[in-house]
Amino acid sequence: MEWDKLANENDINKTVESVKSRGINVILVDNKEEALEEIKKLIPKGSEVMNGSSTTLNEIGFMDYLKSGEHGWKNLHEEALKEKDMGKQMDFRRKAVCAEYFLGSLNAISKNGELIACDNSGSRVGAYLFAAKNLILVASTQKITNSLEEGMKRIREHVFPLEDARARKAYGFPSNTSKWIIIEKEIFTNRTTLILVKEKLGF
Repeated sequence: MEWDKLANENDINKTVESVKSRGINVILVDNKEEALEEIKKLIPKGSEVMNGSSTTLNEIGFMDYLKSGEHGWKNLHEEALKEKDMGKQMDFRRKAVCAEYFLGSLNAISKNGELIACDNSGSRVGAYLFAAKNLILVASTQKITNSLEEGMKRIREHVFPLEDARARKAYGFPSNTSKWIIIEKEIFTNRTTLILVKEKLGF
């Protein structure tokens, strides 16, 4: 399987409609610059903002923008990093998953509209299901798969080896496919927004 191949227009359109039918807003953009601009529009000034670890968020420039302080948001990620006591920092991170706006990415999206994400610790996916008041997910169309089962296969065969290598380099220890979530439906109106990007981002 070509797990990093961008989806064609027919598959993108089908996926967008399927995701929308599950109660999730979808914003389709051409590139990473447009993705970042959409995030800026979605989050009001003064809002609490937290994010999960994400290569995609790094690549679209979100992390640099968040660090810049030009947004007028309350940056909970920065506040967590200021805490040098690791126990207290973990407590802060647990509370921060309840932020007004939580941002992250996905590991796979099925054409049927299921959103799939997998973490080692769960620090990211813990916010996705319920904790965050508003959830913004950014993902490339290369993550679209034919089915839920194929999406999980994509994670095991393609995403995990790359994430494991990244974790070993960044943290000095391996990753794992410890905690999975599947979002089949969003029951809270306008809570979750997927920004789908027609450009290769993340893995």
